[in-house]
Formats: sequence, C-alpha cells, structure tokens
Amino acid sequence: MKVSTRGDYASRALLSLALHLDIPGPTSVRDIAERTGLPQPYLEQILLALKGAGLVRSKRGVGGGYVLAQDPADITLSSILAAVDGPIALGDFGEPHTDGACDHEGQCVLLAVWSDVGEQMRALLSRLTLADLVDMSRGQTPWPSGD
Repeated sequence: MKVSTRGDYASRALLSLALHLDIPGPTSVRDIAERTGLPQPYLEQILLALKGAGLVRSKRGVGGGYVLAQDPADITLSSILAAVDGPIALGDFGEPHTDGACDHEGQCVLLAVWSDVGEQMRALLSRLTLADLVDMSRGQTPWPSGD
C-alpha cells in the first residue's frame, strides 16, 4: 500500500494541530500550511474532508480556523487515512477460495498473503494515534523502528 498525498497531508495537518493544543482557539489554514509546508489551497480541501469525518471542527471569520474535534488519543491514523481516501485496502484481489479465486497456479497462497498483509497494516494504523505521534515527535517515546 502506498499512502496517498492526501493521506500524508491530512496526517501532517492533524499532527500539527495536536502538537499545538496548548494554543487556545482555532488555528488558521494559513498557519497550519506555514507550520507544515503544505500548499494552502489543497490543505483547505483536505481539512473540509476531515471536518466531514468529524475529526476537526471549524470556526469562520476573524480568528477562525480549525481545532481537533476529538482528543488526540482517540484519533487513529487509520481514521485519518479513511477520511480522505476511503477504506484502507492493500488491493482488490478477492478472497482465497471464493469466486474461482484459486483457478491459477499459486494464486490462492498469494491471496492469503495479501489478505494477511492488509490486516496487519490496518491493525498497525488503527493502533497508532495522534497522541502517539505527538509523543514520538517530542522524543517522549521511540520512533517506529522500520524493521
């Protein structure tokens, strides 16, 4: 699976909001864009999708902007990615032993492997929260090892 640009940008924007929870009031799109280095027009579209998913709230007008709609410990990477890209899937390969999925040599074992990889990926993304990323960013917990 490849995390889309939208998924990466959405994660970066929400992490920025989580890292600055101590600042009272909403954060403008411009400020989020400046802190994260993301293009403001694209970020506005992404924040609207995140708002639709209930991950952020917005305030219009002077002093307006975005705030997290949930505690960072309750926002998972999987919910962020799903909000902007839809359900997380490794691919559309089908399930082993259904609809003739094993009609070709080796296909069934690979379908089982892809299914397992997808489940592990979904499980990891469902375990990691914005609060975890904040702790990692601040050096309070170790970064993923990449092993």
